[in-house]
Amino acid sequence: MKTIAISGASGFVGQSLVDFFSKQNYKVVQIKRDILNNSLKLDELINSSDVVINLSGANIINRWSESYKKLLISSRLDTTKKLVESLNRVEKKDKLFISTSAVGIYDNKAKYDENGSFSNDFLSTLCQNWEKEAKKAKSESVKVAIFRFGIVLGKNGGAFQKMITPFKLGLGGIIGSGKQHFSYIHIEDLIEVYKFVIENSFDGVFNCTAPTPTTNYEFTKILGRVLSRPTIFPIPEFVLKLIFSEGAKVLTDGQSVIPKRLLDLGFNFKYKNIDETLKNLAQWSKFYGLEEI
Repeated sequence: MKTIAISGASGFVGQSLVDFFSKQNYKVVQIKRDILNNSLKLDELINSSDVVINLSGANIINRWSESYKKLLISSRLDTTKKLVESLNRVEKKDKLFISTSAVGIYDNKAKYDENGSFSNDFLSTLCQNWEKEAKKAKSESVKVAIFRFGIVLGKNGGAFQKMITPFKLGLGGIIGSGKQHFSYIHIEDLIEVYKFVIENSFDGVFNCTAPTPTTNYEFTKILGRVLSRPTIFPIPEFVLKLIFSEGAKVLTDGQSVIPKRLLDLGFNFKYKNIDETLKNLAQWSKFYGLEEI
């Protein structure tokens, strides 16, 4: 039985992975903060693991004060550095290190596969430095995979759970112009991507997004349709800037990204477009009575 160690297991994606792999033929252990801060305990845990998954990082959708930007950096780079140093210290046996990044690494000038051009803003620079730190774990015995997440949509948390309430109340609407790109992935597909990469010991960079990126306008209109709710209350960009300051860029300045490597390797997405994705999530919300909100 292989062992998977997960840092950041208490978050939406982390908990979903714990629940999924615990039911498969894997032993799943969580790398908690007290272990991260104790090199001996961390080395012991890493040494006994076959796969190490790094999901640690403060929530990117927040007001980016200077102090919060420092937290965004430290919560990603410091944790990754500790994991990488441990991977470099322990017994040299084959391991796979899967570290997280985001499609915010790219600029918004075109539709990109994994070789797209990077932006030079705060979020892109953060992702670039995050990836550089993770790649330091690469050795003859350690393979490194980088997962660049789109917006993760799922039933039990993440962006969808935060978005659905205003839509249920009939207060949903486009964000800013609505023209910005929206690259996303259903949580079920993301979990299967982890399984696919782990079982095949793939490494390198992977865009973790559905094959068909959309726009905020299309997302908004389809979500309103599947929920049978109006979408007539746009959120002006200046309001978001008042709330989130520089962090508003996450919502108003999206990227158009395709998962070329996954498709080339034969991965089959269950939810290939935003219509299929939102229909599935809307059915779940109605089943659990959320239409009564």
